[in-house]
Amino acid sequence: MFRTLAIAATTATLAVPAFAQDSVDLTATGDVAAGEAAFRQCISCHVVVDDAGETLAGRNARTGPNLYGIIGGKFGMVEDFRYSDINQAASEMDVVINEEVFVTYVQDPTGYLREITGDNGRSKMTYKVRKEEDAVNLYAYLASIATNPEAAAGEGS
Repeated sequence: MFRTLAIAATTATLAVPAFAQDSVDLTATGDVAAGEAAFRQCISCHVVVDDAGETLAGRNARTGPNLYGIIGGKFGMVEDFRYSDINQAASEMDVVINEEVFVTYVQDPTGYLREITGDNGRSKMTYKVRKEEDAVNLYAYLASIATNPEAAAGEGS
């Protein structure tokens, strides 16, 4: 009996760090080249401009926020961007944008935000990525060019 409890306690203790790491796991499973091609759907609203002002992807779009650092970042993190009320509520949830969150969000932005916030608002992002594969590839592409450096270093949790 004691041996069974000891094994169960050890297993539970070892599992805790794994769950904590999963919340900030920024591993990308998609195809970067396919994601770059899929990003063409996004450039009418989004751009990826690094801190030095260099445009890494897209054009000078202003409808949506700059996506630089979104991977490993959090909702509502781009300063001076006017987010919807529900997105601002999501920013207070402290959700790290990893692959699972990103894929779910871009396939149904309003639905995802309603689910995590319990709010009945609407996202300003009305476009929905139709195919899960495209969403996974988009994540891989953005992770390849613009991962949030603090989260990648383990400081984003």
